[in-house]
Amino acid sequence: MGDPKRAERQYEIPRKHWDLAIIENERKTMETYGLKNKRELHHLQAIVKTKRHNARSLLALSAEQRVKRQSELLKSLERIGLLPEHATLDDVLVLSIEELLERRLQTVVWRKGLANTIGQARQFIVHGHIAVNGRKIDRPGYIVSKGEEEKVAYYGKQMQLAAKEKVEEIKKGQDAEAQGTEEAEAASGETAEEAINMEEAS
Repeated sequence: MGDPKRAERQYEIPRKHWDLAIIENERKTMETYGLKNKRELHHLQAIVKTKRHNARSLLALSAEQRVKRQSELLKSLERIGLLPEHATLDDVLVLSIEELLERRLQTVVWRKGLANTIGQARQFIVHGHIAVNGRKIDRPGYIVSKGEEEKVAYYGKQMQLAAKEKVEEIKKGQDAEAQGTEEAEAASGETAEEAINMEEAS
């Protein structure tokens, strides 16, 4: 029995912690979907893995035993919007984490144009500016079902978004500033190295 004050981890972390391909892939996914940390990503991976495992377990059952449980699994995934109508267990086995990421409230808000960027979508949700079917939701990871997708809207007054051209301009300015900082740090490092070399030479 673990510490009752600390919930047991509900996800698995990659076995190869320092695999460059895994690290790079996770970084790109987190950046694309605006995830806060890898814990969110690993939690979603665990959900997809569980669904696949359930599908494989059903394939091992007899036809009679499989019918009801298969229908329940497929309908639950169809309701979320992860599978199309009349899907099969083979469709469950090829589910990807990107399909689940597209059902997160944060992604839906961004795709619907209620926010200019994926990061802004997260900010709006956390600050209580987004509602689903009239109910305020402040969890970016909330899974939006297919029936709820059209009911995602602003909570209270509508937010005034900056023009996308302005957003791009600000982003370019931030990128240029970050690049300038990196160049300055590199130049500073070279100057320090030169000074050390001169001292050693003298």
